[in-house]
Amino acid sequence: MRWLSNTAFVGALVYLITLLLSVPAAYGLARLTGRWGQRLGIGIFLTYLVPPTLLFLPLARLVAILGLQDSLWALVLVYPSFTIPFSTWLLMGFFKSIPPELEDAAMVDGLTRFGAFLKLVIPISVSGILTVTIFTFTLVTQEFVYALTFISSESRQMVGVGVPIFLVRGDVYYWGSLMAACLITSLPIALLYNLFLDRFIAGFTVGAVK
Repeated sequence: MRWLSNTAFVGALVYLITLLLSVPAAYGLARLTGRWGQRLGIGIFLTYLVPPTLLFLPLARLVAILGLQDSLWALVLVYPSFTIPFSTWLLMGFFKSIPPELEDAAMVDGLTRFGAFLKLVIPISVSGILTVTIFTFTLVTQEFVYALTFISSESRQMVGVGVPIFLVRGDVYYWGSLMAACLITSLPIALLYNLFLDRFIAGFTVGAVK
């Protein structure tokens, strides 16, 4: 349960950081920068494709400078570097699929651009936001490399590392605990996917067919 609570804590903070940064960034790139928005969006997405092993040394150095070794805050700092680029690129497709005329009409009726963004664009983009939610929590629960290297204490481990590391001792497998842990940790993600399957598919396929 401690590992689950650690994972939920990190996942919630990473999700909030991801939304606060990726939503306005995606909207700005989709609406306010013309054709350069698409190019910048692709450039941001390419940063998501950089292998974690290449980023390990600079991120480890940053964590050491900030004194965050063996702290969950190290993961809160590192994980958004993966989630924000992908989420920004994904949400750009949603914002581009919304006709700009809707925002123009809202501004004619008295709303500012920011007001139209909050009251019109965000509600229409719920599918994209749910997709970002599922993607973020899936990444947090499955990421292994940074959680293993930045966290050493058993009490601070994430569930994705704690289960295979501390429930397997050499050639001794604690099958009961392993199976229970796999089931319990799979249920939240499986529930999210099943509840929002249609919206999740829409999130990944928006803009694919004109």
